[in-house]
Amino acid sequence: MNRAPLIFLGIFFAIAFSWTGIILTNQISYGSLTRYVNPDDGKAYPQASPGEAARGKLVYQDLGCVYCHSQQVRQPGFGIDIERGWGDRGSVARDYVGEQRVFLGSMRTGPDLRNVGARFAGQGGREWHIKHFYDPTITSVDSIMPPHRFLYETRKIVGDPSLKAVQSLLPEKYQPAPGHEIVLKQRGEDLIAYMLSLKDPELYPEEAARVYVPKASPAKKEAAK
Repeated sequence: MNRAPLIFLGIFFAIAFSWTGIILTNQISYGSLTRYVNPDDGKAYPQASPGEAARGKLVYQDLGCVYCHSQQVRQPGFGIDIERGWGDRGSVARDYVGEQRVFLGSMRTGPDLRNVGARFAGQGGREWHIKHFYDPTITSVDSIMPPHRFLYETRKIVGDPSLKAVQSLLPEKYQPAPGHEIVLKQRGEDLIAYMLSLKDPELYPEEAARVYVPKASPAKKEAAK
């Protein structure tokens, strides 16, 4: 008996059911998602990245940052991303609306970067990244991330010093020779702009009950003891 047709049909239906379950079901569930318009300020979230940040995303892709960093804050119960301070809430599908390429990543060799722009918003974010990319151990003593000094240029000062010179932010051992300065190349400027743009808005109302576990206030924590 020739079983080839049965084997073919079995393989076909296995692939078809897999495609339906993985691709079609998700498309039906999330394909119609659009940006959320906040009634208070009239802005649509998530907002599109400005030009410099959009170019920086290409630098991020080119440098392979996705191999060490994720961009998906895990929900409570599936990891300790929120406890680590990587986000105030878990990531949801709407956070990625409008992105042509999403760098979810799978490795957390380094911290999750989905909200890195918000984490350093009040700590001189641009300056922090300038030091971090030049030598990660400046900002994180035990970091195993390699330096990205190729994003910088050490050059002789001709005329007035550049307003974009960054050596004043670096430790003494990295200071250039007299008459020289260190400036970020355009790729470095773009990458930092992208880092600063990575921040999710507050909660989308329709997802609040499903994905968000509010932090207990000190008073509630005390009462729970």
